[in-house]
Amino acid sequence: MPASRPAVTARRPARELLLEAAARLFYAHGVAATGIDTITAEAGVAKKSLYNNFNSKADLVAAYLEARHGEWLGLYRKRLESAGTPREGVLAVFDACLDHANVAYQHGFRGCGLLNAAAELPAGDPGRAAVRRHKEEVQELLAQHVAGLLRGREESVPRIAAHLAFLLEGAMARAGLEGSDAPLRDARSIAGQLLDAL
Repeated sequence: MPASRPAVTARRPARELLLEAAARLFYAHGVAATGIDTITAEAGVAKKSLYNNFNSKADLVAAYLEARHGEWLGLYRKRLESAGTPREGVLAVFDACLDHANVAYQHGFRGCGLLNAAAELPAGDPGRAAVRRHKEEVQELLAQHVAGLLRGREESVPRIAAHLAFLLEGAMARAGLEGSDAPLRDARSIAGQLLDAL
């Protein structure tokens, strides 16, 4: 009988380790306060690995923002699977934000990671444009669901979608300040009331 070989644990790709470490550190401490050495130490990889996978810290920040956007979209799509009506579709957007808020962040909930990063980036930075695209996409998703509720009243869709988006953003900002999802839960309830009054 041949001797069994010990199980070999496959090493995860350095890019993946770096992105996960950057996500934790950028969210907990901010983009500017987090240096390359801290990220590579947290990821457990050599500094050279960072530059083999990213052209610069700015490139890593862009990948982080893209990953956060993808993470939120995944939560939204999962919520959307059980949404059978346009109203439930709107609430799926709010629920995805609640889900994101309740991810076990190592140092507590600090609000929207995308907005936090954008606040640190200079005007004209590509990262700010990426965050703006995310926020516009969220508003467009809201508009698509609202359009299903307002057949024949399409002229009202952009205004109501903007109203819902601003409600959501305000609740996210307050939730980040309070370190609690309560403002997001309140915003979801207010959104439901607004939709019921259409």
